[in-house]
Amino acid sequence: MNTRGNNKAQVYVDSTDRFVFLEMLERSQLKYEWMIYAWCLMTNHFHLVLRILENGLSQGMCELNGSFGRWSNLRHGRCDHVFGRRFSSREITTNAHLLEACRYVVLNPVRAGLCDHPADWRWSSYRACAGLEPPQPFLARDAMLDLVSNFFGKSRTSGSAVYAEFVLAGLEYDAVAVPGTATKA
Repeated sequence: MNTRGNNKAQVYVDSTDRFVFLEMLERSQLKYEWMIYAWCLMTNHFHLVLRILENGLSQGMCELNGSFGRWSNLRHGRCDHVFGRRFSSREITTNAHLLEACRYVVLNPVRAGLCDHPADWRWSSYRACAGLEPPQPFLARDAMLDLVSNFFGKSRTSGSAVYAEFVLAGLEYDAVAVPGTATKA
């Protein structure tokens, strides 16, 4: 799922914007009982890979985007919509698709040329899942590591290493992909 800035404009001006957004994301995650497998804040949009129990996606996204938009407008002296169209989402039905969606999300800053390695981008779930920093309270890191470990038949104790290897394999794929066919942000 992703949401873009209005007219593809910058959504996050600085670290404060990003930290406040993540606090609001945590509030939505708790209220709507979302299981967040992966997240990434880009400059003009964000990505989430999440599981919902029943309903709560539309209402939760409305609250998240609306709350952040009002706060951001007040902070930066702006008016009108911060986010453009309604969020977009796709249903994920298999574990393979779930893993690929998570990989896509954390590789987005690399593919967009914002950094060379996913560990260099502070504003995604990669660092927590790769064992480089503690997880954010809203991140279902253990569920993500169990998923990747089980999928590849590895022990849970090696989950962070298996995760990092899986994500980095996506970069290797990009390097050998037919020109013009690699996914871009």
